[in-house]
This record gives sequence, structure tokens and C-alpha cells, in this order.
Amino acid sequence: MDDFQSLTGRLLVAMPGIDDPRFEHAVILVCAHEPDHAMGVRIDRPAPGVDLKAVLTKLSLDAPEQASGRPVMVGGPVEKERGFVLHTDDWMIDAASTPFGAGLALTGTREALTAMTDPATGPRRSTLMLGYAGWGDGQLEEELGDNVWLTAEADIELLFDTDFDTKWTRALAGLGVDAAMLSGQSGRA
Repeated sequence: MDDFQSLTGRLLVAMPGIDDPRFEHAVILVCAHEPDHAMGVRIDRPAPGVDLKAVLTKLSLDAPEQASGRPVMVGGPVEKERGFVLHTDDWMIDAASTPFGAGLALTGTREALTAMTDPATGPRRSTLMLGYAGWGDGQLEEELGDNVWLTAEADIELLFDTDFDTKWTRALAGLGVDAAMLSGQSGRA
């Protein structure tokens, strides 16, 4: 694939009429994209009835009060019990953190969970993701060719803010697209 362009660090914004209800109005941050696979986390769907304090408590980790009410995200339908901390790259674990994009990293350790609640030594911004979205060889490229997704620059505020209901609309607006003007029908000229 000589013309392969990685989307690592970019957003996928679902088009109306996507055939998979799990991704309706989804905004996904692509964390890895190679010719044979892609992986991302959804940034706009909080897990119902779960906050960071509950996860920390379940894992028998220190659960300070500032973790209460802090959303935990449904990162995607793959390995839904597996946790990943999406965070700024000002905090890293050498052998465990995977940096990507502009100033971002993903870490899947208990230390990352603990660091999320420490404003003095933890990452400046962070969110816990449960599960991820994954694509096999050529699958994401095929979906892009079928106009299932638009791609956009990842904006740090959009990634970490908690206005989940408007993330899809705001991601589209960042592309100059009015969500009200999009059709669920796709085609090719």
C-alpha cells in the first residue's frame, strides 16, 4: 500500500445512516493505524452508572473523593472489560505508555488509574476508557471509501471535555459541516 496515510491521532466522525447502531453519532480518536489494523477509542459515550471512583473501588485502589462523578467512557465494543487511560503525554510510564498524535498517550496500567486522581504528579488531562474500537486489514479504509466516516483533527478540548451530547455536532462543525444538513443516504458521483 504505497499510498497509505495513517490516521493515528485524528478523529473519525460517524456519518448519519451508519449501519452499526453502536457507532451512531460516534466520535472516535484513532490511537493506532497501520495498513493491517487500526484501533481507536470513542470519546463521546460515558458508561451509564459508572464513575472513576467506582472503578477504583472495584479494583481495590485508593479512590479519593475527586474521582466521584468523574465519567468513565465506553471506548468501544472490543474487550469492554479492559481499561485504557487516554491522557496527555506530560505523564508517561516508559514501558507501558504508548504516545501518539500531538501530545497524547494511552496507558493500560493500574498506575495510570492512580495517577488520574493525583493533580500534582498525574497527567494534566485524562479519561478512563473501557474497551476500544478495532478494524482488521483494510477494514477502516473500506469504511472510509464507503463514506461511513469523516476524518478531523483531534482537538484537546473536544477530547477531554464532558459535554458528551454535543461532541458529534462540534466535531462536524470543526470540519465546517452542519449536522442538520447531513443525509443518512450515501452515494458516489
